[in-house]
Amino acid sequence: MMKYFWSILVAVFALIGCKSDDDSLQRIDQALNIYVKNSAGQDLLNSKKAGSFTGYSVNDIFGNKDNSPVSISLRMTTDSLFYMDYLAGAKRRRLDSISPDNPGTGTSYFSRMQITYTKSTNVAENVIDTLEIQYRNTPTVFQVSKVLYNRVPVFSKDADAPTSINTVTITK
Repeated sequence: MMKYFWSILVAVFALIGCKSDDDSLQRIDQALNIYVKNSAGQDLLNSKKAGSFTGYSVNDIFGNKDNSPVSISLRMTTDSLFYMDYLAGAKRRRLDSISPDNPGTGTSYFSRMQITYTKSTNVAENVIDTLEIQYRNTPTVFQVSKVLYNRVPVFSKDADAPTSINTVTITK
């Protein structure tokens, strides 16, 4: 009889231990779609269009080495617009505490990358810019909160905004 009691007790604890609690899961919201256009609206990532960039490379400014490449894929929408698809890869540094009065609310972090665009005219020309991504980290969400391009804010997201692919448009 005691043997069955212990078996039932173990089974009950196993079921309690496997219980799923959706409220305890942290939402991850860090995907960025980065579009680059000129003031006339031309897609500057479409290398087949005159005046566009023919390529780009991304380097993690906080990387372990001077040359710490970050992989950002070039993708195309159904209406043939190109964008850089950034999910992760650059190192993050602590920015500050989100709420100094309530330290349990989270911390913010940031990544900084150098983007080098190549433009081929008669001579190869490089354009070097910086991209900073700031993140909000709380017990319930890790999300992009702000994006700065050459230290100018180009995107922001409220803490209670739903999870989505964050669309950033850079005008050069």
